[in-house]
Amino acid sequence: MLLFKNVENLKRFLREEKSKHARIGFVPTMGALHEGHLSLVSMAKENNDIVVASIFVNPTQFNDPEDLKKYPRTEAADILLLERTKCDVLFLPATDEIYPAGKTLNFSVAMKNLDSVMEGTFRPGHFEGVMQVVKRLLDIVEPDELIMGQKDFQQFAVIQNMIEQLSIPVKLIMGATLRESDGLAMSSRNVRLSNEGRKKAPLIFKTLSSVKENIFSKSAEDWKEWAMTQLSEGGFEPEYFEIVDGKTLQPVKRFGDNSYLVACTAARIDGVRLIDNVIILNRE
Repeated sequence: MLLFKNVENLKRFLREEKSKHARIGFVPTMGALHEGHLSLVSMAKENNDIVVASIFVNPTQFNDPEDLKKYPRTEAADILLLERTKCDVLFLPATDEIYPAGKTLNFSVAMKNLDSVMEGTFRPGHFEGVMQVVKRLLDIVEPDELIMGQKDFQQFAVIQNMIEQLSIPVKLIMGATLRESDGLAMSSRNVRLSNEGRKKAPLIFKTLSSVKENIFSKSAEDWKEWAMTQLSEGGFEPEYFEIVDGKTLQPVKRFGDNSYLVACTAARIDGVRLIDNVIILNRE
């Protein structure tokens, strides 16, 4: 695996590979890698000649400075995992490589209210930071495919909208959420859970699964109330539980009107914020 820390050196290497008609797959991460990330790398290898992964803890997407400070950084272990997964290139930039002094990175995207619900309510400014860093990374790597995980479903929808609005020539692909044996979505934040919190954490997926399996037995509003109660009684501090249209991310009122339904939630336990979702229906 080749490791690059400098933007120009990486771009020079990728230009040479593209001149040989190599297809480039790209997996952006913030490190603290787990099997979920590695599954995205494996997915990228299926249709591409060279897979580039990046590790960059992006400061502009953290609205809580304490969250940024606590975010796990496991660079040496991450490198070993990527080598094991046969990743071709790791881009490991410093902040001033991504946000160089004097370089204008501004662009305008019509958000269509994708950022005004769920995560957008509880993490103001988060998606502006996500779009800023993903756009910058796409400009650097210029991949044929961008692979991102389903667990951050709202992020995926926001990036898809950005790609369409700016006519960026890349195909965005969703990788399924990988889970522990008890259903907990794999996440870099899971390592911060106490033993007791870890035991309770699978309730999130259990709640989402109950909604999916019995979706037509209650109204959307009744499911929301039921799920928030389940999580609260299970020791969580739930922030939201929504059943949304998979394209617009707007809460649905009647299930029969939508061909793409997703249940999304965020809840805290042990002071650790966990998010998850399940796709209930997708006839797109």
